[in-house]
Amino acid sequence: MTMAQSGVNAYVALVHHPVYDKNHKVVATSVTNLDIHDIARACRTYGIKGYYLIHPVSAQRELTRRIVGHWQTSEGMAQNESRSEALSLVRVSDSIEEVIRNIQDEHHAAPFVVATSARPRIKTITTSELISREELKTRPLLLLFGTGWGLVDEWLERADGLLAPIVGSSDYNHLAVRTAVGIILDRLLAGARD
Repeated sequence: MTMAQSGVNAYVALVHHPVYDKNHKVVATSVTNLDIHDIARACRTYGIKGYYLIHPVSAQRELTRRIVGHWQTSEGMAQNESRSEALSLVRVSDSIEEVIRNIQDEHHAAPFVVATSARPRIKTITTSELISREELKTRPLLLLFGTGWGLVDEWLERADGLLAPIVGSSDYNHLAVRTAVGIILDRLLAGARD
């Protein structure tokens, strides 16, 4: 059984801070138009309840709202109704903590927070193991995806679970975050194998 079949309320959060840069320095990355659109489309395709873009800088949050807002107007809807539908899932927040509070308020249960990372770690779970977690019968799921060079270690350790990295067929392991989101959502919600 997939998560979608079991009725799990799942959310995706794209974290722009706190994340690492290539020198392992904690930074805030910039919001990109492609990530807004493409991840929203993947979320809509797989039945995700909400897609959060997290950024601490108000100008970046406002930019995100303007981009999304265009597609919610009659002009944007006339240009591309399916894009408008996907972008209706987008929610803008300033922190991971705020997202957790919002989901908890909505469902009256703390979300089961699962972080993702391309870096190998010791204690990880596969998507198959996540699908079978008992907690998901009573708690919504929040998947955290880091931009830049990934979520900071603090959030990898604070999360209730950490997904095993996606492994390709070469030693290159630096997928675009929107690609990683699509792969993981497919594995979790369409029942594909790890």
